[in-house]
Amino acid sequence: MLLSRFSPWPMLTLLACQAFASPSAAQNIEPVGNPQPEIEEATQPPVGDVLTLREVLRSSARHAPEILAAAAQERQAAGRLLSTRGEFDLLFKGDGFSRVLGYYDGAKAEAKAYQPLTNNGGQVYAGYRVSRGDFPIYEDQYFTNKLGEVSVGGVFSLLRDRLTDSRRTKLAQAEADVSIASFERQMVAIGVQQRALDAYLQWVAAGQRVRVFRQLLNLAESRQSGIERGIRLGAQPAILSVENRQNIVQRRSNLVRAERTLDAAANDLSFFWRDALGRPVFPTSDLLPDEFPDLKSPLPVFGGLDRLARPDLSAILLRMDKARAERLLAENDLRPRLDVGVDVSKDLGAEGLGGPSRTPLETKVGVTFSMPLQRRDAQGRSIAASAKIDELQRKHSQLEDEIVVRINRLAIRADAAEDQISLARQDASLAQQLAEAERRRLFLGASDLLTVNLREQALLQARINLLDARYELAALKGELIAATADREQLELP
Repeated sequence: MLLSRFSPWPMLTLLACQAFASPSAAQNIEPVGNPQPEIEEATQPPVGDVLTLREVLRSSARHAPEILAAAAQERQAAGRLLSTRGEFDLLFKGDGFSRVLGYYDGAKAEAKAYQPLTNNGGQVYAGYRVSRGDFPIYEDQYFTNKLGEVSVGGVFSLLRDRLTDSRRTKLAQAEADVSIASFERQMVAIGVQQRALDAYLQWVAAGQRVRVFRQLLNLAESRQSGIERGIRLGAQPAILSVENRQNIVQRRSNLVRAERTLDAAANDLSFFWRDALGRPVFPTSDLLPDEFPDLKSPLPVFGGLDRLARPDLSAILLRMDKARAERLLAENDLRPRLDVGVDVSKDLGAEGLGGPSRTPLETKVGVTFSMPLQRRDAQGRSIAASAKIDELQRKHSQLEDEIVVRINRLAIRADAAEDQISLARQDASLAQQLAEAERRRLFLGASDLLTVNLREQALLQARINLLDARYELAALKGELIAATADREQLELP
């Protein structure tokens, strides 16, 4: 009935159908990354350079506030290390006095330099003293020859403080703190770079969704002109124009939502992409690339973590070293103290008022012994340090197992995502064929606009599914890169 109704005007019907199926109205919507020639112009890279993942990661590594804050903490640890090394600084002491009133007129000046030992709990020293005038018998030790007296000596620990002491323990722990701060900075940087990578992937995915929705909108808008021409020629009912305008409104609404999602993704990306002064830069849509970045997928680690250099694992090992140093210090404090002191002195010049006894070379050797009778403090610290070592060993083992499980799980999911991409690509190809076939059937009068719209919506969903599958694979690779601490792909020195 419908065909016979329009049979008096076969030429008008043919003209309307040709307009309806014109090249502009019959554009194909191909899967992302494989555009047909007729829509290639819409998916070409924008004019000018595109924003690459490498640029974003390099900018983030240089200017991200979290990384800069972690670097400042590392510098704090380096400052504390320098302060701890001050325990071994060369120390200079000087003193003197002069009797200005009284029977005796003696005056004395003395200077000494002390150098703590880095391989023993003792110290060495060198000194010089000189005196003038007369001293009472009870201050006889102040007398020197005319040119004064030089002396050298040292104190050496034989039991307690021989292998370690509080100064060397603090120094070792401060050195470990610097390395721990460095590893923590690396972990912060890895986490920031992973988020920067994911923000970039979301921005690229949002941009590709906008392109898909815009192509679908352009298709409906181009079709509207053909429908209006057919209505003017009397070959199409006027209700088709209303139906297609409704499709245009719906597709424009979808495009607006996709553009808002793109703006939000660009805003998130600006936190990581910064200018030379560290200020966030909002990436515009003309910088969008056509494809997701090509990320190398790390291999699974079913055999263990021998090939990985995870900073958090290294940090735990250093904390164990700190606990061992604390335990060694506690065991040191359990020992008795036995120190030996040596002092060699020689007076110079003519004989002074003290007499000839100052002139010969003098050598003195002394011994100091002490032993704590109750050693609960050291025993308690030793027990606590041993327990700390055990705790850290278990945490290291747990973290290692968690890392292996997580990396292997991500690798399994990445393999599944690759299979999903293959299926989504096939689905998009079939949906493309169905949409083209339905448009041809419409051209022949064997279909209607509703069915064509449903086919195009199915094609749209198939392309979105393909986009989502590609994004998921790229995001999983990004997580694998972070989990395996791949500094090269994260643009970390």
